[in-house]
Amino acid sequence: MAEVSTENPYGIIPALIQGGIVAQSLFVIMIIMSAGSWYIMFTRWFEQRKLFAESRTIEKKVWGAPALKDGASKLDKDSAYRQLADDAIYSFEKHVGAGGAREEADEWVQLALNRSSGLISARLNRGLPFLGSVGAVAPFVGLLGTVIGIYRALVNIGAAGQASIDKVAGPVGEALIMTAIGLAVAIPAVMGYNYLAGRNKDLLQRFNLFSADVHGYLIAGTRVSRPSVVAAPAKAAAPAAAKK
Repeated sequence: MAEVSTENPYGIIPALIQGGIVAQSLFVIMIIMSAGSWYIMFTRWFEQRKLFAESRTIEKKVWGAPALKDGASKLDKDSAYRQLADDAIYSFEKHVGAGGAREEADEWVQLALNRSSGLISARLNRGLPFLGSVGAVAPFVGLLGTVIGIYRALVNIGAAGQASIDKVAGPVGEALIMTAIGLAVAIPAVMGYNYLAGRNKDLLQRFNLFSADVHGYLIAGTRVSRPSVVAAPAKAAAPAAAKK
C-alpha cells in the first residue's frame, strides 16, 4: 500500500519557491537583518554587563588606592573608566608639570574628560542605529512581500478565470508568511534598541559621576561631595479631640 504524502504544500519553503527570486531575496534580506540584530544585541549586552560589574569595583580599586594613578593602574587596559582617568591625569601632569597654572590645567582636564566621554559614548552606541533601522524597515520589507503575494494571487485568479482555493492559497500563504517574518525581525530589534539605549544612559551617568570625581581630585585634591539626602519632616501629631 503506497504511503500518503504528508508534506505541507503551503509551508514556508514551497511559498518561497513559488514566490520566485523576489520573495527569496526579501527573505534573505530579513534573515541578514535578524542575524545582525541579534549579534549586536548580544555583543553590546555583554559589553554593558562588564562595565556595570566594573562600576561596582571602582570605589575599592580606584578610590581605595593611595593615589588616583595607582588606582587607575588596577583597572583593565581597555576599561572605559581607565581611559577617563588616564586621559585626565595625562592632561593634568602635562600642563602643571610644564609650569602651567592650576586654573589652566583645570580647563585642559575638563576638555580631556569631555573628549574621552564622547569617545566612550560613541563606542557604547555602536550598532544601535542598525537596530533602530531594522525595527523601522523590517515591517515594510515584510509588507512588500505581502503585496507581491497578493498580486500573484490576483494574477492567478485572472488567469484561471475563477477564485479557486488552489490558485489563491499559495500566494496568500506567502503574503502572510512574509508579514510574520517582517514582524518577527522588527519586534526584537525595537525591544533590544530600547533596552540597550536605557542601559547606555545609566552607564553614561556613572561615567559622568566618575569624571566629576577625577576632575575634583586632580584640581582640588578631593572628590566631588555628594549631596546628602534630607530626611522628610515628621508629620505633626494630630490635635487631640476637644473634650465635650
